[in-house]
Amino acid sequence: MLKLVEPPAVEPITIAELKLYLRIDHSVEDDLLGLIIKTARQHVEMITNRAIILQKWEWYLDDWWEGILNIPRPPLISIDQIKYRDENGTELPFTDYRYDAVDVGRLWLADGASFPPVKLYQYGGVKISFTAGYGSSGISVPEPIRHAIRLLAGHYYENREAVLVERGANIMQLPMAVEALLSPYRVWIF
Repeated sequence: MLKLVEPPAVEPITIAELKLYLRIDHSVEDDLLGLIIKTARQHVEMITNRAIILQKWEWYLDDWWEGILNIPRPPLISIDQIKYRDENGTELPFTDYRYDAVDVGRLWLADGASFPPVKLYQYGGVKISFTAGYGSSGISVPEPIRHAIRLLAGHYYENREAVLVERGANIMQLPMAVEALLSPYRVWIF
């Protein structure tokens, strides 16, 4: 199970940036534009399996891992802590691990270390807390991802219904450029 603990504090593009992109010169819909940006970012995160802006996650495993474990929601910034629960539910720290934070982060058991010889709690016995994202501001996010968010936000702004049918037959889809912009950033290993 993967649980978002601390969502991004900011979005990868600002309302002012989106208004400039959409050529909007009023403030009447600023709250709506903020929600649209958030929705577009979340859609991009879903498509790419990435964390776009700095956020904290907890990942629960039912058992100890074997070999190298790929951490979901790259790019990984840090493994903040690992804890495990014994069969009675007592939570204990685990520190005998190493990791690297090169895009898709990897986690492994430290040299010469072994996992504690205890029976783990039945479900979610291992909790890995980690921080992921490109950074704490939009400027740290690759421009193709930011542009895909602008395109999606523009699409959502112009098409406020789930499906738009024109003249009875043509169904509008998301802009194809979004797929092309995000394709190099998709993570397929999870």
